[in-house]
Amino acid sequence: MRKTVILLCALIFGSCTDMSSDEPQLNITYPAAYVVNGGSSTISVINLTTNSVTDVIKLRDGSGTKMQGMNMGYALAFPHHIYLNASKTQIAIAAPGMDLSAGHTGAMAGMTGKLAVLDATTGLNVKVIETPIMNHNAVFSSDGTEIWTSQMGETGKVLVYDALTFALKNTIVVGKEPAEVTFSNDGTVAFVANGMSNSVTAIDPTSKAILATIPVGINPVGAWTGADDRMYVDNEDGQTVSIIDVKTLKVVETVALGFMPGFVAYQADMKEMWVTDPKAGKVHWWTKDASGKMIRSGAFATAAGSHAIAFKNMTAYVTNQEAGSVSIVDVMLHKATKTILVGKKPNGIVIK
Repeated sequence: MRKTVILLCALIFGSCTDMSSDEPQLNITYPAAYVVNGGSSTISVINLTTNSVTDVIKLRDGSGTKMQGMNMGYALAFPHHIYLNASKTQIAIAAPGMDLSAGHTGAMAGMTGKLAVLDATTGLNVKVIETPIMNHNAVFSSDGTEIWTSQMGETGKVLVYDALTFALKNTIVVGKEPAEVTFSNDGTVAFVANGMSNSVTAIDPTSKAILATIPVGINPVGAWTGADDRMYVDNEDGQTVSIIDVKTLKVVETVALGFMPGFVAYQADMKEMWVTDPKAGKVHWWTKDASGKMIRSGAFATAAGSHAIAFKNMTAYVTNQEAGSVSIVDVMLHKATKTILVGKKPNGIVIK
């Protein structure tokens, strides 16, 4: 019976073990990439000077007895994507409670989510909030004063919390089963990808008013931020990328992929759109021509389950969910030069 209970806990919560004194307060003062591992409920912290994992943060829900210098409680179940605030002092993570690595539709009725805020230097919990419905991501507003998180229900909502008091400030109704919440590069517009409405909702971050509902492809997951006043929407089932002009809030180009995308990132120096191909374990790239159109240019291998991309100058870091690794990629050569083993099913990555 005990083995059955432990197994059920592991399946539902990721772990049933409380944090203990082997969880020291960290001192992450080096240039770092934070990789959230959905399958092991941890953050692998890569030192960008050595390109090696230097620290590991165990993600806990804050339940149980509080002890100084430790995160306590059960493991956050399937933490998904990760963001830093503007000052790069805090981390925000959502924990939807289910594995989203195979796709982002099918939110389960009755499931709640978690929103965790951690100190980026010590790795300790600042606050853990339970949300009424499972959430996809948690992201700081561009000025760092708010935290936005989606609610993946039939009646989709975005919850806006005060980043200092953690009080709920606003509830914004959007489309069905909203996934990623993102902000434009200049912070003037928030975007919500509505997976079951095949649309993206554009929101004024100040007034919280809906600016536009933009039709895109089938099952959009995220409107990913470009430094070119564009948002790049990966449509999972449609196997396309919809490119939205931030100023007009209209789709200016739809790029056919021929595979289910995992993530889209814009490389400003090379004027390239990178799209991960999880099934093939590759990254494909398109180059913007003189007219601004995207031209398919090539692909390179990373590892199984290629997913999120983060750039640091002319180096890219790509998470590989099935391989449990991060590929370091030379942007000029379009070639993976090193593989770093991290936790199980790494999904999101952010660079400090």
